[in-house]
Amino acid sequence: MKILKTQTLRGPNYWSIRYGKLIVLRLDLEDVADRPTSDIPGFYEGLHQALPSLMEHFCSPGCRGGFLSRVQEGTMMGHVVEHVALELQSLAGMDVGFGRTRETSTPGVYRVVFEYIDEQVGRYAGRAAVRMCQSIINEGVYPAEELEQDLVDLRDLWAKASLGPSTENIVKEADERGIPWVQLGARAMIQFGHGVNQRRIQATLSNGTGILGVELACDKEGTKSILKDAGVPVPRGVVIYYLDELKDAIDDVGGYPIVIKPLDGNHGRGITININSWEEAEAAYDAAQKTSKTHAVIIERYYLGQDHRVLVINGQVVAVAERVPAHVIGDGRSTISELVEEVNRDPRRGDGHANILTRIEVDRTTWQLLDRQGYTLDTILSEGEVCYLRATANLSTGGIAIDRTDDIHPENVWLAQRIAKIIGLDIAGIDVVTTDITRPLREVDGVVVEVNAAPGFRMHFCPSVGLPRNVAAPVLDMLYPPGSSSRIPIVAITGTNGKTTTTRLIAHIFRQTQKVVGYTTTDGIYINDYVVERGDTTGPQSAQVILQDPTVEVAILETARGGLLRSGMGFRDCDVGVVLNVAADHLGIGDINTVEDLAHLKSVVVETARPNGYAVLNADDPLVSAMAKRVKAQVAYFSMHPDNDLVRSHTQQGGLAAVYENGYLSILKGDWTLRIEQAINVPLTMHGRAPFMIANALAASLAAFSQGVSIDQIRAALHSFQASVDQTPGRMNLFNLGDFHALIDYAHNPASYEALGSFVRNWPGDRIGVVGGPGDRRDEDFVTLGQLSASIFDRIIVKEDDDTRGRPRGSAANFIIDGIRQVNPEFPYEEILDEVTAVNTALDAAPSGSLVVILPETVSRAIQLIDQRRPITEATELQRSPQQMDEHTESDPADTSTAEPDPSVQSSTDYVPSNSSL
Repeated sequence: MKILKTQTLRGPNYWSIRYGKLIVLRLDLEDVADRPTSDIPGFYEGLHQALPSLMEHFCSPGCRGGFLSRVQEGTMMGHVVEHVALELQSLAGMDVGFGRTRETSTPGVYRVVFEYIDEQVGRYAGRAAVRMCQSIINEGVYPAEELEQDLVDLRDLWAKASLGPSTENIVKEADERGIPWVQLGARAMIQFGHGVNQRRIQATLSNGTGILGVELACDKEGTKSILKDAGVPVPRGVVIYYLDELKDAIDDVGGYPIVIKPLDGNHGRGITININSWEEAEAAYDAAQKTSKTHAVIIERYYLGQDHRVLVINGQVVAVAERVPAHVIGDGRSTISELVEEVNRDPRRGDGHANILTRIEVDRTTWQLLDRQGYTLDTILSEGEVCYLRATANLSTGGIAIDRTDDIHPENVWLAQRIAKIIGLDIAGIDVVTTDITRPLREVDGVVVEVNAAPGFRMHFCPSVGLPRNVAAPVLDMLYPPGSSSRIPIVAITGTNGKTTTTRLIAHIFRQTQKVVGYTTTDGIYINDYVVERGDTTGPQSAQVILQDPTVEVAILETARGGLLRSGMGFRDCDVGVVLNVAADHLGIGDINTVEDLAHLKSVVVETARPNGYAVLNADDPLVSAMAKRVKAQVAYFSMHPDNDLVRSHTQQGGLAAVYENGYLSILKGDWTLRIEQAINVPLTMHGRAPFMIANALAASLAAFSQGVSIDQIRAALHSFQASVDQTPGRMNLFNLGDFHALIDYAHNPASYEALGSFVRNWPGDRIGVVGGPGDRRDEDFVTLGQLSASIFDRIIVKEDDDTRGRPRGSAANFIIDGIRQVNPEFPYEEILDEVTAVNTALDAAPSGSLVVILPETVSRAIQLIDQRRPITEATELQRSPQQMDEHTESDPADTSTAEPDPSVQSSTDYVPSNSSL
């Protein structure tokens, strides 16, 4: 077997809306392509021996052992790889269960799809699953040591990628509340929400945490000084920098017992408590100075009592934990060393901070403490006898936590909340030493020993003893108080043709609301009038640029098939999903072989529309209107036909729609008709003679109206939006060159040729086409382009793109010429493969009153060729009167029966391509 390709999907996708995080293996089964598992000797036995836990996979039989029964009866190897990849992740501690396996149009090649939590782990699991299955096929067994190494590697990858317990706890709470989040690429930050409503955290620091508070909390002596001046009980102590200052410092704090710790330490590093001799003090000083970045050391009076952590969030105490240092309890039989090993076998314990509890490590501090207690590692403790292995109670050094939230005295609550305000922290961990947390500190000689910025949460949400506390909830309540939103409106647009124009028009409409609008198109990422990045930016990464920008108030996101296939959606859900049309284009690429496959892919956009949002669908396209059955959002239809049965039924039931009726673009809602504007007054529609542009305008108006944009604002936007180089580059850009006109449009598939033809056929003079198409289309697609060209133009120049996308030079042109000849063997055409030469030839020979239509590979280059001829003006509206056009069309320009294309091709309403790189 051989993995041909591995894809990582990170959002809602072709395979699943719910399970966005999927690995897709394109797997060639090679020698076992025609051999079910029942025909491979020993395979079932070898697989069951290697992974007996597969017994828990129900699979299609729907019962325990269901999958293994499929293997025994006979299933294809791709299906086995899917289940093995899932099980390896589960054994490594990641609970995953979704998978699919489907054969492609290439015999023996399968797409194996399975869920992951971390993508590096998922990709490794896919490779390991193939390796395991191949080993069992060849040898009948997968060595146990190899499986164990796989699991070690998977756990290591997961540990490196995990967010950490505190961050993970907050993220899970965000998921419960439906708050979107994303891990940013710097400093382990997490962003919650989108655009202007985003908030950020780093561990348990928030974007509202003040730098002065953090700096003060890191300065232990400064914190103590501030608190002492405020009347808060704190330990007596001094800061020293040299060993020869130690003796005087001990005297200054009142003598032994003392505590020595680094001035700027954390997690209990370098701290020694209950020091009672000069020898202990010297050793503790060395340990503290090595840990301190500034080499400054604090000498403090040691206070008897238990260590408590009081967690204050947004000015309120939300949890209290008593922290007990790492220790073992004797059983009368085992040595201290054996007891440590037994404690460390607790599955909750691990290395670092990623686990609920931390492994106990034996080091210099442990030996010193054992010596002080009169023990060694070989000492056998009597039953119930407690031996402490750490002087400090930090969980990071193996300590445990006991919940005391319900025990703290109200006065201590008040004091902790006051301390957080004094230091200036929105999230603070306050360390208190007291013999009795149920009594005020002042009554029991308790003290506040530290205030911590970015305190750990795991002792609170998963204490060793006591009630777990949901400490993530108050964090999110602070970031998003009641009534506030984490989201901004998101409108996602897809379809075979028309996406870029519609995306730009929707963005222009929302600009009328005075909001900051971010949008992505095939030609760039934009925020209001400014370009963030040029290029084909219709994938998930480009969407994230907009959603992560803190200035954006509305996101309008063109969503192309390429990005959906490669990575899935760039966001979990949207407020409005728009599907303009579905027609044959890019078929045969990415295992999308039929228009039905393409429709299924594009339906992802509307399936992610939220229940209180809208799916805006083309009622004239059966493939699009059928998507209504798959969505959970409200449905709104647009149509070029006011008597469309689906629209009529929908509006009679109170549904929302937009139609072209009596020459008007109108919104329908129940019995109401809200006329926006006559098409003849909308520059984008070329005096109402570009039906595909009318359809674009209907979809855009409907999407905006569904989000509360007023009719007046929509009308103003339609008046000021034009098919120009500035607003829609490469989309129906009409130039007046004096004696003739030139039109640049990026039509490149049959549906877009048809839509363009509905406008060009109405031109009163000669129509010259400079035509071609991307080289990665099917042969029959080029033939169709030739046939359509012959029905649209009077003369044709056939050219090719500079990038033939793997085709031999001249191949695409030959198929287009075949299509022209099939329509008319005598049709006048010329073959000029170089695009620049072809364009210049057409422009040089253009007769008076003619229209030269250029369908370029590179829009900017075509515009530059036009500009070199010093055009009189870019004709954003037809530079002739409606009466002149009527002489050719013999119809009223506002008459919908003649202004729209043939109903037989209306399922491909629009004409603009989605993605120039595909």
